[in-house]
Amino acid sequence: MREEREQTRSRRWRIGLATLGLVGALALAACGGVGGDDDDSEVQTVPAGDASGEVTISNWPLYVDPGKNGSIKEFEELTGIKTDYIEEINDNTEFLGKVQQGLEQGDSGGRDMMIVTDFMVAKMIELGYLQKLDKEALPTVQENLVESLIAPTFDPGREYSVPWQSGMTGLVVRTDEAEGVTKIADLFDPKYKGKVTLLTEMRDTVPAVLRMNGIDPAEAPKEDWLEAIDFLQEQVDNGQIRRFTGNGYTRDILKGDAAISLGWSGDAVQIAADDPNIEFVMPEEGCELWSDNMVIPVGAPNPQAAQAFMEFAYDPVVQADIAEWVNFVTPVKGAKEELASRDPKLAENELIFPSEEFLEGCSQARSLDPEEEQEITLAFEKVLGG
Repeated sequence: MREEREQTRSRRWRIGLATLGLVGALALAACGGVGGDDDDSEVQTVPAGDASGEVTISNWPLYVDPGKNGSIKEFEELTGIKTDYIEEINDNTEFLGKVQQGLEQGDSGGRDMMIVTDFMVAKMIELGYLQKLDKEALPTVQENLVESLIAPTFDPGREYSVPWQSGMTGLVVRTDEAEGVTKIADLFDPKYKGKVTLLTEMRDTVPAVLRMNGIDPAEAPKEDWLEAIDFLQEQVDNGQIRRFTGNGYTRDILKGDAAISLGWSGDAVQIAADDPNIEFVMPEEGCELWSDNMVIPVGAPNPQAAQAFMEFAYDPVVQADIAEWVNFVTPVKGAKEELASRDPKLAENELIFPSEEFLEGCSQARSLDPEEEQEITLAFEKVLGG
């Protein structure tokens, strides 16, 4: 069955890449090249051209189906593009600190694609670190992107970003150590003192505290954010919180060093394969919704190959392969039907295809203006350092 799917995709991709190369050549001939003297825009757009050579992709851990039959290997086989896939992102802000100096100079450090969360896309656009996408090279993306993600506030026309996966921030629980956990407030129950981890991502952790206090993060003023951060400082001072982490919370909870973690939906499913006592719990107070997005940085050596990977990932069969392993919310139309043909139970998984009822009470925190963001971020960083 998989062999048949791969043969079908192989034929389609050989045709598709040849067409992209032809379209690119025609576009260059018509425009007389890219980025000439007539181009007054300071924003770079990915130039048309063939997708070939090598591509380097920076992503989070546990975020694609692995191995010799995984999607990265398949992309290489279908396109002939050698792929250096690096699992180096543990936290958005930490990652920005790693690459910012280079991006300021138009140097991506060899990276052709980065996968970052909504708010970081907004920041990178504002700072001029991203290239606009060549949408003519992305017909599969245009056709298959789910409608709910077509026009986010941070990138209304999806000029710079394509969703990789979406998800929910909730509770990852060791049921053998923390039975009956249902609420964000359980993170701060004294009986779990020293056995709780929270996320270094401010836009996950602070909104969780706001929800616990009955405040909608989509509307909360700056003062509420700062009060939530004061509360977190108290929890650090009294020893309730073991530590703040990026993806490292998965190790803590697997080892039993944490009983409850604030964490991301698909991770829990993956680590539960190693320990069935671990599960994702949707908090009674609701959850934070988010997407991680594929973007192409300025200075990317091979942006055309990065766009080819975007196209590949938006094939519903490929996306089903990815979703079947990562268990995050897929942004691709047709993936559910593909999964249903393989495993009807998986196609009903609320962590991949959540219903309105499952997401009741969930939302996305509002955007912060630059002054608010600076003040709130500095206050939160003091908690992380304390």
